[in-house]
Amino acid sequence: MPRTFVLWLPPVAALGESDAPQPAWLRVDDGVIVDSGQEDGWVGAWEKSRDDSADDRLVALAPAADVPLRWLHYPDAAPAQAAAAARIDALKNSLGDAAALHVVAGQPAETGQAVAVAVTTHAAMTAWTDWLKARDLTPAAIIPAAVAVPPPEPDTLWTAEVGGERIVRTADRAYVSDPELDQLIAGGHSALPLDTDRMREALLLTLAAPPLDLLSGGWKPKRSWSVDPAMLRLAKRLAIALVAVSLLIPIIYAVRLSSDTGRADDAVVAMAKKAGVTAPDATAAEAELDRRLAAAGGGPLAFSVPASALYDAMSDAPGVTLRTLSHRTDGTLTTTLAAPRVEDINKVLLALQARGYRITAQPMAGSDGQQMANITIRAVP
Repeated sequence: MPRTFVLWLPPVAALGESDAPQPAWLRVDDGVIVDSGQEDGWVGAWEKSRDDSADDRLVALAPAADVPLRWLHYPDAAPAQAAAAARIDALKNSLGDAAALHVVAGQPAETGQAVAVAVTTHAAMTAWTDWLKARDLTPAAIIPAAVAVPPPEPDTLWTAEVGGERIVRTADRAYVSDPELDQLIAGGHSALPLDTDRMREALLLTLAAPPLDLLSGGWKPKRSWSVDPAMLRLAKRLAIALVAVSLLIPIIYAVRLSSDTGRADDAVVAMAKKAGVTAPDATAAEAELDRRLAAAGGGPLAFSVPASALYDAMSDAPGVTLRTLSHRTDGTLTTTLAAPRVEDINKVLLALQARGYRITAQPMAGSDGQQMANITIRAVP
């Protein structure tokens, strides 16, 4: 059970009186009453409670003088149906304008259980909520004080002191005691005082699981959309962390890329050294290797580079045939192409030029009527 501060609301008739007594109050911690009183010390007690723990809740108890209770039975009705029927019946049986009454019914846990119904007025609710607001108090619930009194034994009724009020509890009613009417209402039933310890236990159980709350219907507090400062601080920290991570990712990637590039360059220099090439960096080592390969007829000036480009270009011109093909160590490819039409040979030449190769062509006529051309292709674009 959370820590709870309980405050008895003054009777509506006493709210406007200057000499009205201070309300009773108590503090409950883990199901145990740790402090109580009936003086203006409740103000400091509530402030101390809020200082000690932000999770403390305030529960207000409405006096039985303004909120009498009845328990109605609907044996065959489901709990929700019984609660709805109890509100309607209580409203029918109450005196005064129905629009001025505030009727609240609890919901039984099981079918057949009695339904607790509280009847008060909207004027009383307005007076209490204004009294609480004037003291900067926001209750988690407003519970009728009479609902805490447990049912009596058969053919008896209880009298109990709750928050400065003497409450009478019968089998189906709970109301504030009136010496002139108690005997008439009791009839032949015995009125027995309720044991203090038992009343305390019943009150603690009521606070732990209130059977009904007057802050319902039109008096239910509107949802607050205020931002929790602690959650706002956490959101700011998460946003800062997200920005920091977003900035760190490209930085880390760049560092890793630079490191990988450096390792690759070192590997190139090491491989060149094994081949007898001494160079200060990877670019110089690669240039020297290309020069040596070109001198030996390899590298980017090798036969395969321009030859593959030539065969790819010819694949789009089926009528073109290859008559001769030769290669020089400087990377120049010399070939003779033949085709039925000059346009077919031009298609191959245009494809090679589109790839960036430098082309020279010398057209001539073949002895078999084919169109021919002697072509040179530079291996390096």
